[in-house]
Order: sequence, then C-alpha cells, then structure tokens
Amino acid sequence: MPNLDVPLFYIFALLTLAGAVLTISLRNAVHCAVSLILSLLGIAGLYLLQQAEFLFAVQIVLYVGGIMVLFLFVIMLVNLEEAAGQRQARAAWWVAAAAVAGVGAQALYFMAKGASAWPWSSPAPEALTGSAAPGNVQAIADVLFTEYLVPFEVASVLLLVAIVGAVFLARKGA
Repeated sequence: MPNLDVPLFYIFALLTLAGAVLTISLRNAVHCAVSLILSLLGIAGLYLLQQAEFLFAVQIVLYVGGIMVLFLFVIMLVNLEEAAGQRQARAAWWVAAAAVAGVGAQALYFMAKGASAWPWSSPAPEALTGSAAPGNVQAIADVLFTEYLVPFEVASVLLLVAIVGAVFLARKGA
C-alpha cells in the first residue's frame, strides 16, 4: 500500500492556505466565514496527519462546529449594510506590508537556521518513548491543566466576554 502522507499533506496545506487567502480577500462576510471553515478543516487534516487525533476532533467539533456557527450568528445579527457604508481605514497599508515583511524575514531565518534556532528544545524523554507512553489525550490534558491552566481559563473568560459583547452590539443595533 502506498504512503499517502505527502500527497495528503499538500492537499491539506493547499486547503488551509486557499481558505485563509479567501477569508481575507472576499468582500461578503458570510463567504469569508465559509472560507475560514475551509481553512480550519485543512488544519484539522494536518492534525490528523501528525497523529494528533484529539486535536483533530477538537478542531472539528469546537472550531468548525461551535465557533464558526457563533460567527455566522453574529454576522447575521449585525447590520452589514450599515457597516459597509462606514469609512474604512486604508491609509495604514504600509503597516501591513511591514508586518508581512517581518514575518517573512522570520520564516526565512528559521528555515535557514533549522533546528539550531531553538536551542532550548529537547527531544522527548526516554520514559515517553517506550510502550507505556501516555496517549495523546492524556499528554495534552496533563499539560493543559497543569502548566497552562491560567491561560486556558483566561481564554475561556475572553470568549465569554466576546459572546456577551456581540449579543450586546447586535441588540443595540436592532
């Protein structure tokens, strides 16, 4: 049986990039949201290729299923005709160009430097490479609820505030 990892990687990467480009380039907000869903599905496929089944499932259920439905509801509640008539800030294109150049320079630096760009990274401990290694879900849960508990809770509060703010803005406009 042939190895399909490389062609699938290119398919999912193309899906991710095409969705991202369409998300920022389309004019219709609903089409942008659907393009973002396309991009998120490509990322989910990349997670699956990395054998991160839990992250694949979370990406599909939480982001594609939950967050994007929330975005679509907000888009439907907000008066897009009024927002389209407002003046847009287009004078700061040079800031965006500088940011793109900076990110491009960082990407080139890391590609040229290779693994030595991260001297603090270390290979997996020997205890985790044996047959008794914990599963994907257990390893993520251990790290998420020990080292990253506070950022996890802060992110959940920020999402709650964003939802309440979106509902408040939608009701104020109605």
